Amino acid sequence: MNILIDPITTETMNELEKTQKEFWNIPRKTGILINMFIKMMNIQSVLEIGTSNGYSGLWITKALKETGGKLTTIEFYEKRQSIAIENFKKCGVIDIVTPIQGSACDVIKGFDDSVKFDMVFIDASKREYVDYFNLVKPHLTEKALIVADNIISHAEKVQTFIDAVDADDEFQYEIVEVPGGILVAYRNAIN
Repeated sequence: MNILIDPITTETMNELEKTQKEFWNIPRKTGILINMFIKMMNIQSVLEIGTSNGYSGLWITKALKETGGKLTTIEFYEKRQSIAIENFKKCGVIDIVTPIQGSACDVIKGFDDSVKFDMVFIDASKREYVDYFNLVKPHLTEKALIVADNIISHAEKVQTFIDAVDADDEFQYEIVEVPGGILVAYRNAIN
């Protein structure tokens, strides 16, 4: 079933899937899951760490258009961010996107205490996943969701992140065996 109703977005997504290896895009199955999570949980604010060319951001924003939410997305490489912004414009979602260019750790450290997210999607430097987790925790809402990509394909590089989530009593998590693998952690704060 094609959940992306408008033809421009469908065409753009199909084109971006051809560049998956070049831009390290998530697989379609992961995009569909993220899109569903946002709609099922009525998520309003998403932080994406690793914009790339905007492919995952399109899955996110198409769901956020339905929930009335907004996406903040961080990309280290200026060229990739420029491509993503063009894709967001082409697909009519730029109005709900705040693109930020720079180091994700530095950007998150600069967030005001009042900045909160219902969901964080992590798909950037694998060795920094644990840093992203620790930095973003104060910016999560009470029932927040974290989705991290490449958990199986880059297991060794992300092990410290998995260990940190596992040791944190505020989260329950599962590793989902889609291509590359994702970790889905729910902040349930049941203590």
